[in-house]
Amino acid sequence: MATFKYVALGPDGKRAIGVLTGSSVGGVTDSLTRQGYQVQSVKAAGRDLLRLELTAAKVDLVELSNFSRQMAAFIKAGVPLLDALEIIRAETKDKKLGKVLGDVMDSLRFGASFAAAMAAHTTALPPFYVSVLRSAEATGELDVVMAQLGRYIERDVEGRRTIRSALTYPSLVMVLAVAVVLVLVIFVLPRFKLFFASFNAELPLPTRILLGFTDFVTAWYPVILGGLLALVVALVAALQTDQGRMLRDRSLLAMPVVGDVVRYMVIERFCRILTSMIKAGVPIPEALGLASAGANNRVYERAIGTARKEMLEGGGISRPIARTKLFPGAVTQMMRVGEETGTLDDQLANVSEFYEKELQHKLKRLTSLFEPAVVIMVGAVVGFVAVALLSAIYGVYNQVEVP
Repeated sequence: MATFKYVALGPDGKRAIGVLTGSSVGGVTDSLTRQGYQVQSVKAAGRDLLRLELTAAKVDLVELSNFSRQMAAFIKAGVPLLDALEIIRAETKDKKLGKVLGDVMDSLRFGASFAAAMAAHTTALPPFYVSVLRSAEATGELDVVMAQLGRYIERDVEGRRTIRSALTYPSLVMVLAVAVVLVLVIFVLPRFKLFFASFNAELPLPTRILLGFTDFVTAWYPVILGGLLALVVALVAALQTDQGRMLRDRSLLAMPVVGDVVRYMVIERFCRILTSMIKAGVPIPEALGLASAGANNRVYERAIGTARKEMLEGGGISRPIARTKLFPGAVTQMMRVGEETGTLDDQLANVSEFYEKELQHKLKRLTSLFEPAVVIMVGAVVGFVAVALLSAIYGVYNQVEVP
């Protein structure tokens, strides 16, 4: 099945533009005609076109969580899908989600299934979302799985909020420290330089270093700003490549303290996504691939990809995962127990809950170390400036002859 973009006139005479899944242009055209539409054009929608028109940005996760919960409630209550989608679209505040739901409703009117209609918007949704919906439709438990998706996305949002709130204060202190240094270098120190020059006295070494740094920044600030901008652009461009992302993720994992936080974060997300997909009935090989991509770490993604190939050759899941040496022994042991007892989803759920709690402790430890480091750095800069200025003032006073 492929995705096609259509332009047609509806039975009410209004122009309709949307996307449909089908086997061919002719099949989509026939489907539209049977619904009373006058087809003007049907074209295959490439990935780039879909990404540009439909998914310039991801759907807000909070809105997606609410959507999943509401759909679960409506389906359980027996409300038709089109009516449920219309109600949710009218109430959602996310324009991207509203557009997606509008296109999904059009596809449903032309006979597409709910999962197939959502599949036209995979780049606007988390990578595992559509696969879970497909399995849920196949098993007839769409309401249960939608509720599970809502709970998982809600936990994911809460985890991200915890990380952001933990790093907000240190980041704010760092920004203020940089702002203080810039104000001193650009506005304050040049005036002190004129003041000291008027006495024609020899300045102490710390003061000469400070004033020399001020002169350098003042004279070369266009080059410095240009260099910083070029560096940022180069880093952003590098992170768009597989090698750049791999180097970034490998470097983060190798950092002291920070590496543990990243490792726990990746393991928690991987186990949480894998749990949701297994409970929804997604085949484990497919679930492994999507869960590794959802973990958002190239080191783990590549290693899990290798483990997936071994599993397809009959190696199970726990042994290939253990051979990656990226997961603690407790995790692979619980996977092995889950494989042997048929409770892999429950064991993975226990692992994800444990690592979620441990991640909070790691974040607290990280911020408890980061905050004093930032304060010490700011204090060192301000202290150096104060020593340089005060030593210069006393030195000038001692060298000037009093009449």
